[in-house]
Amino acid sequence: MGPAHERIERWFAARNWQIFDFQREAWAAYGAGESGLIHAPTGTGKTLAAWFAALGDWLARTDDPDATPGLTLLWITPLRALAADTTAHLAASAAELGLNWTVEQRTGDTKSHIKARQRKKLPSALVTTPESLALLLSYADHETLFGQLQGVVVDEWHELLSTKRGVQLELALARLRTLRPALRTW
Repeated sequence: MGPAHERIERWFAARNWQIFDFQREAWAAYGAGESGLIHAPTGTGKTLAAWFAALGDWLARTDDPDATPGLTLLWITPLRALAADTTAHLAASAAELGLNWTVEQRTGDTKSHIKARQRKKLPSALVTTPESLALLLSYADHETLFGQLQGVVVDEWHELLSTKRGVQLELALARLRTLRPALRTW
């Protein structure tokens, strides 16, 4: 682990949590620009592997760790019910790391005034559904909205396999890869 991951190491140590090899491997692979699949038992830290991969990569690339980046990571969830918990968890850990990342959700339940604000400026990390992502990609300025995007995490991918929503997400990911050829997908 390089200096960019020192904050993450301290975060785990403060909780007396072990960093698993698969988490370190995900962080290194993400930092090398790779996409991947994290397969581990429930409760072992898959979310932290993916989330801290993006945060660690950003820390390694930024000149100003106190800055608030534009949209850097999309977190796709198949269930709106998971969006609120995921958003809160990601936002709390970023704040505990001392990062000024904004983390918000955008689903069919998101209030219209929040969606209007997000149309002008998306957060650093956006937790959303396949349907809401498709709508964002339909806007004329979608290239600007996604201009800084570095990675996409598809949570609970198995829930989307072989469904119309999964096909919709694959099309959205293909569009994002056209806009951002180096986009990492996890």
